[in-house]
Amino acid sequence: MKKIAIFASGSGSNAENIARYFDGKNKVEIVLILANKPDAYVLERARNLNIPSFVFTKKEMDNSSVVLDALKSSGAEWIVLAGFLLKVPQNLLAAFPNRIVNIHPALLPRFGGKGMYGDRVHQSVVESGEKESGITIHFVNEHYDEGAVIFQARCEVLPTDTADDVASKVHALEYAHFPQVIEQLIDAQ
Repeated sequence: MKKIAIFASGSGSNAENIARYFDGKNKVEIVLILANKPDAYVLERARNLNIPSFVFTKKEMDNSSVVLDALKSSGAEWIVLAGFLLKVPQNLLAAFPNRIVNIHPALLPRFGGKGMYGDRVHQSVVESGEKESGITIHFVNEHYDEGAVIFQARCEVLPTDTADDVASKVHALEYAHFPQVIEQLIDAQ
């Protein structure tokens, strides 16, 4: 059984979706949910799902082994970023080579990079007059949203769509595809 740790900064709806997808399957265990904000709703979701959680600061992530030690203690073999806003430091990249996966709410390389997350992405898509958007699931490297692309799924952006409309379409793609792509990656290892 492969062990996954999930990092999130906010609500954690993707984290919960992933945990529910693997619940009862004997191939993956979510061993830890980590958050960089003590008031992140993902921590409540972790409690409701009976998954251990761990809260850390940006300073702890960047300048110490606290997060890596928590991951090692949990037995995590993979890291999944599900709405996590901090840059992954070098010590985690080295400890989990090609085993840190992120989802981005746009079709990278467009609308990616530092500061491009959530509603900011969807608003930029609408303002630029894009005809489509979607999701990109990719490996994490030392740069924001520049790791190798694993999977993309697309949705139409209508001229009348608002950022909220695009967000709804993109969230549907996230929920439909992210757990399955994680499963395929793990199966291939």
